[in-house]
Amino acid sequence: QVQLVESGGGLVQAGGSLRLSCAASGRAISSVVMGWFRQAPGKEREFVATIGWNGASTAYAESVKGRFTISRDNAKNTVYLQMNSLKFEDTAIYYCAAGVVSSPRTSKYNYNTWGQGTQVTVSS
Repeated sequence: QVQLVESGGGLVQAGGSLRLSCAASGRAISSVVMGWFRQAPGKEREFVATIGWNGASTAYAESVKGRFTISRDNAKNTVYLQMNSLKFEDTAIYYCAAGVVSSPRTSKYNYNTWGQGTQVTVSS
């Protein structure tokens, strides 16, 4: 059973940057897809970014494309989300998730392990 712990969230001004980390423990995540999702108050949890098992394939939500970058370091069992040019509407709790297949997936139903989330607040 893998456990995921997110870190790196915080308060930032619009236009600023944050780097989220997701550290996995319990078993290696090197063979599975990893994803980032977010949930704002009163809204459904939505897809942000996904990365395949070896980091060669990625996909992004249209709202973050060109601003966010997902990456992974399988040797460290860690996934990252670099967030640049942050906007007020990026404010949400960000969740890391581990999937059940190896290639990128945008649907939350392809993920079976979730972290506890980290709060990102962007002030306008």
